This record gives sequence, structure tokens and C-alpha cells, in this order.
Amino acid sequence: MTPPPLLIVGHGTRSDDGVKQFGLLVERVRRRLAERGVDVEGGFIELAPPPVREAVGSLVEAGHRHVVAVPLVLVAAGHGKGDIPGAMQREQERHPGLTYAYGRPLGPHPALQQVMEARIDAVLDGTPRESVGVVLVGRGSSDPDANAEIAKVARLLYEGRGYAFVETAFISLAQPSVPEAMERARRLGAQTVVVAPYFLFDGVLPDRIVEQSVAYAAEHPELDVRVTGLIGDCHELAGLVAERYDEAIVGDIRMNCDTCIYRIAMPGNEHRVGAAQAPHDHPDDPSHSHGDSHGHGHGHAHGEGHSHSHG
Repeated sequence: MTPPPLLIVGHGTRSDDGVKQFGLLVERVRRRLAERGVDVEGGFIELAPPPVREAVGSLVEAGHRHVVAVPLVLVAAGHGKGDIPGAMQREQERHPGLTYAYGRPLGPHPALQQVMEARIDAVLDGTPRESVGVVLVGRGSSDPDANAEIAKVARLLYEGRGYAFVETAFISLAQPSVPEAMERARRLGAQTVVVAPYFLFDGVLPDRIVEQSVAYAAEHPELDVRVTGLIGDCHELAGLVAERYDEAIVGDIRMNCDTCIYRIAMPGNEHRVGAAQAPHDHPDDPSHSHGDSHGHGHGHAHGEGHSHSHG
């Protein structure tokens, strides 16, 4: 029996390097799953080619009518909960009879903790961990659940690894900011502060993290500030994508619904409960029936072959 194909769905970036790194990861996963006869394609929901439309079209042309979509996102914020299922629903409208199983977001996962640890070790270059304060920087979201996931990642990164502490920071939409977290690390007595961007690939926001870290370091020359590399195209990430693919085939994969702003009236987000979902507009996708891609509400999708909003 032919296994279903894997569709890797990324957010998209204006960074050429970020787009290239995504393509390299898709190719790495393709090589990894080739011996199992799994077709692999990848596409973005916005900002950069190739769009999801092309990736799905390639799989349909190859004869597939059921796909496994794995969201290449680190936490289940609006992209994983609404934008990607919305994009997949649009593909079902374009390709009647198409069904899909939806995988979980990537993190938190031990493999990602190990990659982050390796990135930190690379810049420490032998500096004793007990003197090091780590600032783990997430993207930041208007979704409290997504921000809480970054705090969980920071705690997991701290446990058992011997760092003086691991602080949480965000580069967009949430607090504390990178300079605020670095100031906290300084006041806590860290001799060395390692800023660790929790990002997959290059882009505008990772670049901004570096800029803010360098600016803070210039204002505090007594502090040894170092910035790690990103997770990037690596075998650990490819293995995790393959794991999420396998999960989606054999199990009932669900998002975290206990603290989901589309189900639960979280303070300041009451208006989002039961909000409809819609895909982003993509510059390489001729379908622009949903207006401003950043003005819509998001739903929350589960299961196989369909998506739905929680009301």
C-alpha cells in the first residue's frame, strides 16, 4: 500500500536565506523518507514561494488524494491553529475529494532542546555553564497559550543542564522584550549572557534579535554577550518532522485545547472564541477571496480530512 505523501507547511519569510533553508530541510526530509516510498513536498502560506497551492498541486498531479500536512511551526499559535488549516481547506475546495491528516506543531520536544543546547555550547566554547544566563527568545504572539509554550521550552532547557538560569523573551507582540530580559539577566548576576533565538530559519525577526542584543551589549561593555545560531536545517529537525508525520498517520492528533483562545475566554481575548478561520493571502496564489489576511479570526482544526472552528 502506497503511504500518503507528506506536505511540509511553513509560514514564509522575506529572507532569501530563510527560504533556501526551508527548501534544504524539505529535501533532507525527502531523502529520509525516500526508502519508505513517501512523496514529500513543501510550501508556504504567505510571503514567499513556493505557495502551498503549488505543493498540493504537485501531489495531486502525482495521483494523491490524501496527504499528511505537518505545520513547520514551533508553537501552536494562529498559524498552526487557523492559517494552515484554512489554507488546506482552500486546497480541498480546489481539489474536490482531497482529504488530509493534520500533524502537531514541532515543539516542545526533546530533540529541539538538544539542538538549542548544542547551539549554546557552540558559542560558549568551553565557558562554564554555571556562570551563564541564557535568554531564550521566542517569536511572540497575541495568543497567551503560544507565549506560555515558550516559557515551557525555557524551563525544559534549564532543567539539568547547569546554566545559572534561563530567561524568556519575545521579539514581537509580547513581553518581556529582548533588552528587558537581558537586563534581568545582568541584574541576576550573570557574567555571560547567551541570547538564544528559538527560531527555525533566518528572517527579519531573528535579525532583529541580533541587532537588539548587539545594541544592549554596546551599552553594557562589562557584560559578555553572545548570540547563538538558529535551529536551521539539521538532521534532528528532519527527524522530528518525520515523527510528526508518523503520528498523524496512526493517531488522533489534537492541539492543546485546554488553554486555546478559540475555545476558552482568556482575558483580553474573549472576542476570539469560536472565530472563523481563513487562510493567508499569498503573493503567488491567485485566490484572494478573504481580504486582508491579517484581519481575520482564526479557528482551530483537528483530525483528518476536514477542519472546523470551535464555537
